[in-house]
Amino acid sequence: MMRKINCLIVDDEPIARQIIQTYCSHFPDLHVVASCGNALEAKAIAQQEDIELIFLDINMPVLNGLAFLRTLKYQPQVIFTTAYKEYAVEAFDLNATDYLLKPFSLERFIVAVDKAMEKLTSPDFTVSKKENFIFIKADGKIYKILYEDIYYAEASGNYTKIVTKQRTILPTITFSGFEELLPTHLFIRVHRSFIINKGSITHIEGNRAFINSTEIPIGSNYKEHFLKQLGL
Repeated sequence: MMRKINCLIVDDEPIARQIIQTYCSHFPDLHVVASCGNALEAKAIAQQEDIELIFLDINMPVLNGLAFLRTLKYQPQVIFTTAYKEYAVEAFDLNATDYLLKPFSLERFIVAVDKAMEKLTSPDFTVSKKENFIFIKADGKIYKILYEDIYYAEASGNYTKIVTKQRTILPTITFSGFEELLPTHLFIRVHRSFIINKGSITHIEGNRAFINSTEIPIGSNYKEHFLKQLGL
């Protein structure tokens, strides 16, 4: 039997919260921990509970959904539920699992939840949301790797090359799949084929980021967001 997935509903509209709650009831493996009317209430719950999936509205008073997500130290799977399509690019930059435009059907909701649950129940990868490490399975072994020890990750077909202070490993996981497992406050995608650890950057020169003597290209479509994340 599949384990229960703790989820959180965050929307300032009571009717929207009720619809999502009803949709969630069709999933016996989803456990709705709370249904919140604002992001500050949700943040307090996320700090106390092990939340793995959030259904998150964007346009809310005081703190909007995108800003709320940036405040989370360890990012869960997030399905945005909003009436505003113009935030989609920014939402996916924050590694959103899916983006549902209101009003959305149960069928569309099921597709989004299935995506999230597939990632959360992956047998090869387990993220410790309360710790600073990740377990990665490769070459018949399971490695415990601290986030701070990861230099960068590079796309390699159906694999992802992960370069750390101790070793380089090549697990069977897509690049986008691996990106979903990383905390966004530590890692930045700088190119369609590269994710880097912000703390490992030694310097930046033009369209290249250097990690010691290794050059990482910065894609033109990623540079503005990259520099913004660095506070530049």
